[in-house]
Amino acid sequence: MNTRENKTVDVPMGNTKEDIKAREAIISDVYRSWYEANPTKAAYNSDLKDVINVRYLSITETMRHAAKSYLSTLAVLQLDLILKNAYQVGEPTPAKAGIKNQSEFSEMIIMECPLVGIGTAKLTVGVKKKTEMKIQYCITAIST
Repeated sequence: MNTRENKTVDVPMGNTKEDIKAREAIISDVYRSWYEANPTKAAYNSDLKDVINVRYLSITETMRHAAKSYLSTLAVLQLDLILKNAYQVGEPTPAKAGIKNQSEFSEMIIMECPLVGIGTAKLTVGVKKKTEMKIQYCITAIST
């Protein structure tokens, strides 16, 4: 059980199809609420000194990966905190050529954000080829 904006969220811990579907719905709700609170669909990241934009791809990639893990779903509940406070680890790497969802990006930035009671969240940010706009690609928890 986790609390989000005075709302209790029951995050299933199992790995059944039903548990994963329930976690996907929770992640979708988190993004929906975040969009309502952030009409620009962007958050300023202090480490990058730039905004990280949240787009449809951000939601679908995060749902696809984070819903598989209880801790990753818990991490997504801290979406705003992660977007604003994650810090870059290492140098950006070229986007993977064989991955269709990365085709619009020139490079990927790996970022981390420590979360109390969860561990560390990994935030992957794609840099668009022509505009250099930073797009949130995926959020997951790093197993410890």
